[in-house]
Amino acid sequence: MFTTPLRVYETVIREKSHWLIFWVLVGLILLGFQARNFTLDASAESLLLEKDPALDYFREISERYGSQDFLILTFTPDVPLFSESSLSVLTAIRDEIRQLERVASVVSVMDVPLLSNPPVPMTELVSNIKTLEDPETDLAMARSELANSPLYVNLLLNLDENTTALQINFPFDQTKSDLLSMRDNLRRQVQTLPDSGAEKQLELVDELIFEHNADAAEALHQDIESIRSIMTRYDDQGELHLGGVPMIADDIIRFVRSDLIVFGVGVVLLVVVTLWVIFRQARWVFLPLLCSGSVVVAMLGLLGWWQWPATVISSNFISLLLILTLSMNIHLIVRYRELLREHPDWDQRDLVIRTVRRIAIPCVYMTLTTGVAFVSLVSSGIRPVINFGWMMTVGILVSFLMTFAVFPAMLMMLGKNRRSAEAMQEGPLTRVLARFTLRNGRVILLVSALIAAFTIIGASQLLVENSFIDYFDEETEIYQGMTVIDQRLGGTTPLEVILRFNGDRDRAEVAETPEESQPASEVSDPFVDDFVTEDEFVSDTSGDFIEEDFLSMDEGDVGRFEDDFVGEDDPDKYWFTTDKVEDIKKIHQYLDALPQTGKVISLATMMEIAESFNDGEPLTNIQLALLYSVIPEEFRAIVVDPYVSVEHNEARLNVRILDSMQGLQRDALLRDIEQDLVEVLGFEVDEVRLTGMMVLYNNMLQSLFSSQVLTLGGVFIGILLMFLLLFRNLTLALIAMVPNLLAATLVLGVMGWLGIPLDIMTITIASITIGIAVDNTIHYIVRYRREYERDHNYAKALRRAHKSIGKAIFYTSVTIIMGFSILTMSNFKPTIYFGLLTALAMTVALLGSLTLLPRLILLTRPFAKGSGD
Repeated sequence: MFTTPLRVYETVIREKSHWLIFWVLVGLILLGFQARNFTLDASAESLLLEKDPALDYFREISERYGSQDFLILTFTPDVPLFSESSLSVLTAIRDEIRQLERVASVVSVMDVPLLSNPPVPMTELVSNIKTLEDPETDLAMARSELANSPLYVNLLLNLDENTTALQINFPFDQTKSDLLSMRDNLRRQVQTLPDSGAEKQLELVDELIFEHNADAAEALHQDIESIRSIMTRYDDQGELHLGGVPMIADDIIRFVRSDLIVFGVGVVLLVVVTLWVIFRQARWVFLPLLCSGSVVVAMLGLLGWWQWPATVISSNFISLLLILTLSMNIHLIVRYRELLREHPDWDQRDLVIRTVRRIAIPCVYMTLTTGVAFVSLVSSGIRPVINFGWMMTVGILVSFLMTFAVFPAMLMMLGKNRRSAEAMQEGPLTRVLARFTLRNGRVILLVSALIAAFTIIGASQLLVENSFIDYFDEETEIYQGMTVIDQRLGGTTPLEVILRFNGDRDRAEVAETPEESQPASEVSDPFVDDFVTEDEFVSDTSGDFIEEDFLSMDEGDVGRFEDDFVGEDDPDKYWFTTDKVEDIKKIHQYLDALPQTGKVISLATMMEIAESFNDGEPLTNIQLALLYSVIPEEFRAIVVDPYVSVEHNEARLNVRILDSMQGLQRDALLRDIEQDLVEVLGFEVDEVRLTGMMVLYNNMLQSLFSSQVLTLGGVFIGILLMFLLLFRNLTLALIAMVPNLLAATLVLGVMGWLGIPLDIMTITIASITIGIAVDNTIHYIVRYRREYERDHNYAKALRRAHKSIGKAIFYTSVTIIMGFSILTMSNFKPTIYFGLLTALAMTVALLGSLTLLPRLILLTRPFAKGSGD
């Protein structure tokens, strides 16, 4: 089946290598043009669990309450915050940010309503509301109210009254919400009705989402840069920091873009130095660089063409492709130089074709096994990990095709150079390892067993706890900004508690409202009935101050009273009842008492403010209706609308978790809250539900254990099948897996022992390690068996294998280890861990391939019977 294609391939290499290079160049130009569409994605969706039911609910709640993206700018002035100069600077910063085109609003202490400046009865509240900018505002009273208000403290002002925050709101992205809803509907339609034609519509919507995300990310980046530019103009006035979820996404993109450049340049420089040190000839530096560069251009073009954005997970894909391509090139170079040394009289065509023939089969299986390792990541269920798996699977295939097209064709065009032959001497390290393997079999097996035990114990201590703050270096702006917000202004990670009210209980509560059974047009205003015409008013309300104010009014005052407080009858005000308020208060007080929570805001926050006008007494149903009517629209938009949905008969409590708190266990906290809401506070299971980024991120983290098992299991089975197909020997296939599994799982053990949490970056290390490490195993076993067939002597075959392929394995492994070590230059901590741990795993894989693997071959003797040792 493969004879004809192989013959055609060899003919092209022999006779038409210049034409092959020409068409490869044409393809690279076309793909290079598509590379302009290559983008980066660090949106919240790129860090969440695929097909998480909680994600649909989160989007539903966000749309229902009009949740907006926002940034938090903190300002700690050098002089007292409430001094005239500080407030002037704060106002200037706010006004400049408000001028930005995409900023919907900016909320600061200068803008929020002051209700007690000075304190007045509720009947005078509408005409008394001021802000800090109002000339009549008493600054001392304002400072006291802001510092003690349950709404503003730890939100816009810290407890020490020296740091304030500006909340910079962006418009709700209705277009994105509509596109996501449309995509979800089309995905369900494709699953239930495969022949409905929805697949083409789904492709179109995916393309629209891709374009919209790219445009939105660029717009957000420009906004953040504009805000930073404004901040720099006030650096001499105090300490300013910027934070918020949108900034996390933008900074991740910035880090990823920087890492792509730094790692790419770093690996290229490493390749140049390493190849020159190893081979000391320009052609052996030029050819691998040409192949690696071609692979990168081709992949960037394909990703741009297919609109596959790179995420924080796949930010190192260029480095990986360079390393994997370099590995194939080194094996080709070493084999060509060996043949040239052994057959200096051969024609260049014969040398190149023989080289390709000898290396092609191991490289084919290397490509397949590495591809299997990356494909296994698809089972993770985490979208960026899934995309990374497919991206690298395609990448390793492109690497193989490009290497076996460009390398031999260019080598044919360069011609033969006798000075480029392989030196006869073997490497000192491989010679030492060969001697050690032959003489210390028991030591090797014992050390391997100890490493396995170390791994098992360490892996049993693996954690999945992590936080966004821990992802960044302490010197970065995002880390400093998030720390200020977390520790001074009520926490960072949002959690939402949704309370749905039981219908039967609601009907009983509504029955207390006067005239409830009458048609809407005939229902009289209970406020007017109770406060204007009824003698029993005193017995119907606990608000004595309202009675006194009412009794002191003359006829003209009553008219103004009705105009200010009654207006058109709004039926929504009857929804607010004492029972509902008490339920919300119970949850609010419970959440506020938790040590892991920072700021808690809900309808109970407004109730606490309202009760301060009622001598601290709870409000009755009538007063609640009055309160709803009294609140100005702009204040209602702050304290009511984001926390109540009358239409859906539910309330929303917004909580911010102290993300930097030592010992914070997110999953345990969420489980405790869910349990306490039911068992301690007495709510039904279907009445309360948690949502928010805290829940979504935790769901993703908790899936990592099962994802790691699935990916490792998939890799093990897939590569074992590849080994069986290649070696056609079960014993050989099993022992070939041992050093690779030991290296990959050792990473998990080290993470467990050092307390490094499993996250969306480190989950990929084990699969990547196996995928790359099996390359060494395949090349070594193929060469070992070939050497064994010469004299059927296992010991001599081992020495010869170490002397030949052992050097190539050593060269490639050292290059790979150094390549991954470059990742430590990142500002993104998961990338640093990824680089260090993968480098460690590859070091163990190298030693395993040249000690444990040959020792197991000597122990099991899987090849045909020979003449003995």
